[in-house]
Amino acid sequence: MSAVPRERSVFLGLLPWAERVQVARALRTETVGGLLVLTAAAAALVWANSPWSESYHQVRDAHFGISALGLDLSVGHWTADGLLAIFFLVAGIELKRELVVGELRTPATAALPVVAAVCGMAIPAAFYLATTAIGQGSPNGWAVPMATDIAFALAVLAVLSTHLPSALRAFLLTLAVVDDLGAILVIALFFTAELNPLALGGAVAGLVVFHLLQRFRVRGWWWYVPLGLTIWALTYNGGIHATVAGVAMGLLIRTTRGRSERASPAERTEHLLRPLSAGVAVPLFALFAAGVTVSTQALGEVFTRPEPLGVVLGLAVGKTLGIFAGTYLAARFTRADLNPDLAWADVFALAVLAGIGFTVALLLGDLAFTDPADAERIKAAVLVGSLIAAAVAAALIKRRNNIYRRLWQAETQDDDADGVPDVHQQVEPARGIAGMN
Repeated sequence: MSAVPRERSVFLGLLPWAERVQVARALRTETVGGLLVLTAAAAALVWANSPWSESYHQVRDAHFGISALGLDLSVGHWTADGLLAIFFLVAGIELKRELVVGELRTPATAALPVVAAVCGMAIPAAFYLATTAIGQGSPNGWAVPMATDIAFALAVLAVLSTHLPSALRAFLLTLAVVDDLGAILVIALFFTAELNPLALGGAVAGLVVFHLLQRFRVRGWWWYVPLGLTIWALTYNGGIHATVAGVAMGLLIRTTRGRSERASPAERTEHLLRPLSAGVAVPLFALFAAGVTVSTQALGEVFTRPEPLGVVLGLAVGKTLGIFAGTYLAARFTRADLNPDLAWADVFALAVLAGIGFTVALLLGDLAFTDPADAERIKAAVLVGSLIAAAVAAALIKRRNNIYRRLWQAETQDDDADGVPDVHQQVEPARGIAGMN
């Protein structure tokens, strides 16, 4: 009786269908994607500061182009401007869903993260200007501590959050998107040598066509993929950060289902793109964005020179103060309301987390300081400020998560004992106890 020949697996070959489905399902979870991003960022820091740092810079700075789009970019730029646009497209879809049918569907609730984002940009800039004025430093870097790195902030929240309210993520998503758009606007107004009105007009026209296709329920990837690539290329050539195109298209995708549709275009697009975003786009972006080479001298001058100190204080203190104070004042003196699922301790933890200002902050630092020595000190300051914010936020978020987990366990035990879930006991005591801790 002859033995059945065993099928040999191909090294680096395509996984079987069942395994591919499992991998895609895992990448759709927040925790797996967050771990990949943080791992890639840690690997980049180690690689860029190792004896093999030259190879890192060679790979990151290698150029290749797409002639059809008229682009010739480095690997680092392709990941930051190209692959990250996929992440922003998914983020835009999620943001629109929250605004239309989710936690932010009421204007009073949606206004809070917008106000928080504006205050979270103004106060860090004020911290920087005050620090450099006292220390007689350069005011050029006022915009560096303004931006929250949405990818890294969401990754940290995803890894640490298992029982936190979903409203917290919606709040951070809206805040970070508005924050990044504000930072990109600052780049366009203050740090861009020239804009290309013709290219920007073409991008706007492309977005109008995209909207019309959605409105008239036109289906088929062959319409949207070429159009999306064209909009992205025109936005980049127009002088604006190309990730804006991703956010814009995400906000234009229809989130409501038609009568004959099992899923809306937003649901289908997010389902297809999330594994690509979480498993490829954002980790590669982190790998080539987080590789900051920092010398011991630059680290030593972070707290002794006014410019890098202003950046650290802006990220670690100014962001927290601006976001929390802006949210509290808006909720106290306007008609805007804090989501009832959130406690003020949750908002404070989120405000600290928003101090992670990596990618756009590094970009603004390069634009503001042309001297290599000054630029290196600013990069070190962005790294130090972001790490401080991440460490403090991780401790706060972990504590809040433990509180909500204990509440959930207590409610589950009560339900098991009674046999009938008590809606009031599930919501009101959890809200009150979580708010007091």
